[in-house]
Amino acid sequence: MATLAKRKVQNSPGQVYVDSSCIDCETCRILASDIFGEDQTGSFVKKQPETESEKFQALQALVACPTASIGTEDRIDLGEAKASFPRQIQDEVYHCGFHSKDSFGAFSYLILREEGNVLVDSPRYIPSLSEKIKNLGGIKYHFLTHRDDIADHEKFHTDFGTQRIIHEGDLSALPNAEIVIKGREPFSLEKDLLIIPGPGHTRGHSTLLYKHKFLFSGDHLAFDPKKERLIAFRGACWYSWEEQTKSMQDLENYNFEWLLPGHGHPAHTDRKRMSEMLRSCVLWMQKR
Repeated sequence: MATLAKRKVQNSPGQVYVDSSCIDCETCRILASDIFGEDQTGSFVKKQPETESEKFQALQALVACPTASIGTEDRIDLGEAKASFPRQIQDEVYHCGFHSKDSFGAFSYLILREEGNVLVDSPRYIPSLSEKIKNLGGIKYHFLTHRDDIADHEKFHTDFGTQRIIHEGDLSALPNAEIVIKGREPFSLEKDLLIIPGPGHTRGHSTLLYKHKFLFSGDHLAFDPKKERLIAFRGACWYSWEEQTKSMQDLENYNFEWLLPGHGHPAHTDRKRMSEMLRSCVLWMQKR
């Protein structure tokens, strides 16, 4: 729980605040960008929410925060904010919320499919979230982009009997995975689900392409809304920048409209613009 005694001095005076336990995962700044800002200490409240929409977004950020670093001066009912997750992004794709500190606050996603739902990376296990997912049809596959974002996979496996999927390069983090991806060739899990191995951030990093429209990029690729460009994280490349650059080049063979990362901002644009941004990112990476 966030505590007033640890409230950051940078916070705008008022009901909502961020305390010093913030790990700077960026979750709140993505979910409620008008309310939360960033400085050298991490996130803080730059403007108190005023409209009903702003207040709701602030509470969504509060319940999603992986370290419970966001609080309110007065006790507020969080029921509606909790019930808003999973929240729809577009079509059958949802953001799970309830980020986990075990994955440094990574985003996780749920894909609803008649052939079986897919959980992408792992949120924090919350009974209410589990119950909602059960009402949405459960989980058939649990795709883990890489070793860093597996979080509460075991609890979801116990609850849903998931088939956990990870690349052999990161298998030491999940040795009991039900499905192991091998090598560099793309793997067609089902006709609408293509797993694309992409070593670089970690040795076994992979991305997931759904319906040639949604790319779940893990820690491979994200969007910079300030400069309106795709970015890779040179300072958070734990295996090989050269391999990650090659992996990014491989993605140029695919078309998609949505980029949904584990860390960083999502992006949605037409396929041509997405392809142009990806090409620019590859060129930038080749120079680093």
